[in-house]
Amino acid sequence: MPIYPKPGDLIEIFRVGYKHWAVYIGSGYVVHFVVNGDSSRVPVPGEMGVVMKEKLQEVLKGDRWRINNYLDRTYKPQQIYAIVKQASGFIGARLPYNLVSFNCEHFANELRYGKRTSRQVIHAGVGVGGTMAGLVILAGTVVGALLGLGRN
Repeated sequence: MPIYPKPGDLIEIFRVGYKHWAVYIGSGYVVHFVVNGDSSRVPVPGEMGVVMKEKLQEVLKGDRWRINNYLDRTYKPQQIYAIVKQASGFIGARLPYNLVSFNCEHFANELRYGKRTSRQVIHAGVGVGGTMAGLVILAGTVVGALLGLGRN
């Protein structure tokens, strides 16, 4: 029996070399933070991202996904209506994108928990330092983007 997301759920999408994150807002739609309208594109330092509302199936691009509210035991999620309202209010916003300090996972967690955090950045930096975390994520993003070029 398939599991369906509920409004406010975090959606983890498994891209090649990294994970993309979105917030489910209902009726098959997610809100997510991407670089210039493409969740598989490599960001250039200082580049702006945009918050988009799209059908979950379109964002997946055939990749595996799961509902992953992994911080629910650490932080209390905000009320569902508050998550959806806040996510909807960001649609179309252009924000500075930064792999280490403000990526799609930071954005999704801030909506659900009010905390800007990224497990990808934390895990990549354990024992290696923050600069290495950014390089590891950048390398994974580059590989993912290169492999994804032929998907259109």
